[in-house]
Amino acid sequence: MAPEALEEIRAREGLSEIRAVTEANGQGAAFWLPMTPADLPAVMAVAEEVHPDYPEDAAIFAERLTLHPAGCLCLADSQGVAGYVLSHPWRLYDIPALNALLGAIPAGASAYYVHDLALLPRTRGTGAASEIVDRLADQARASGFAAIALVAVNRSVGFWQRHGFRETHDVALDRKLASYDDAARYMTRTLEGVAADR
Repeated sequence: MAPEALEEIRAREGLSEIRAVTEANGQGAAFWLPMTPADLPAVMAVAEEVHPDYPEDAAIFAERLTLHPAGCLCLADSQGVAGYVLSHPWRLYDIPALNALLGAIPAGASAYYVHDLALLPRTRGTGAASEIVDRLADQARASGFAAIALVAVNRSVGFWQRHGFRETHDVALDRKLASYDDAARYMTRTLEGVAADR
């Protein structure tokens, strides 16, 4: 992505500063930017490459963006969209079924839920994933959530553990994980400095 294009993005989004992560492959920088509806085809292409065993319809991505745009971001580099994250408030210990519409963010949302974090291989190991996890934790904390939850897939449990997440097992939770696979794990992270009153 040319420097001029980044300046246009900054102006369009009203962002005075966009944090960058340096790519290990030396091709420049990658930036986390707010997702827009125009990004959805590229986001779907990343999803199909990164999560072929967990396919979701385009309507799922569009709904998450509509319901909670602040939790939907794209990782952009010189070649285009190289990753994305979808996240939103949800109920702790409640797993949304894979490839299912939410309908609405529940009024009793008690946690911040990371629906999906996906990076193309060219941006892995650059710090981009860690940066967005930190940003989501800050966002959740600022919104008053005392916990973040997610379903870890694709052998990512170790990554999430390094970011303070712990596996949570329960018969009901394990049944809900059936829409994923046997290796999927429900994980939670308690956020310091937030009263757990939600």
